[in-house]
Amino acid sequence: MRLSDHFYHSELTRSHLAVRHAIANQPAETEICALRQLCIAILEPVRRHFDVPIVPSSGFRCRALNRLLGSADTSSHCRGEAVDFEVMGVSNIKLAHWMAENLHFDQLILEFPDAADGAAGWVHVSFKNRYNRGQCLTRLHSGYEIGLPQFHKPL
Repeated sequence: MRLSDHFYHSELTRSHLAVRHAIANQPAETEICALRQLCIAILEPVRRHFDVPIVPSSGFRCRALNRLLGSADTSSHCRGEAVDFEVMGVSNIKLAHWMAENLHFDQLILEFPDAADGAAGWVHVSFKNRYNRGQCLTRLHSGYEIGLPQFHKPL
């Protein structure tokens, strides 16, 4: 099932962990609608801007899968409102800064970045079909920090 021009239901529900543990990671219609909005508001603009395919590593998670991962039942992933992803060939720090400057979102978390290795970590973003906080965080091994790390644009 196509959710938007470039994204499919299977990409945002696929989980090797769910398969391994025989968990049916299938969203209900409400979550499918949220995934569609997430694709339209977040993933499609990123895809258009960077003009390369995006590989989501985690989208919708049913509660059983989310618990297996040690995450809370209140996670935006359980509502189809969040996705973790990277853009091939683009530093995650650069990606997070572009998103913060150009998109409306609820929460943007740059997870485990490394300035020396732009491919380190990933970006988590959530989008709601209602009030979005526009909150930016950086997750390090020591915990969360408010905001994003400095990004030095080339002159």
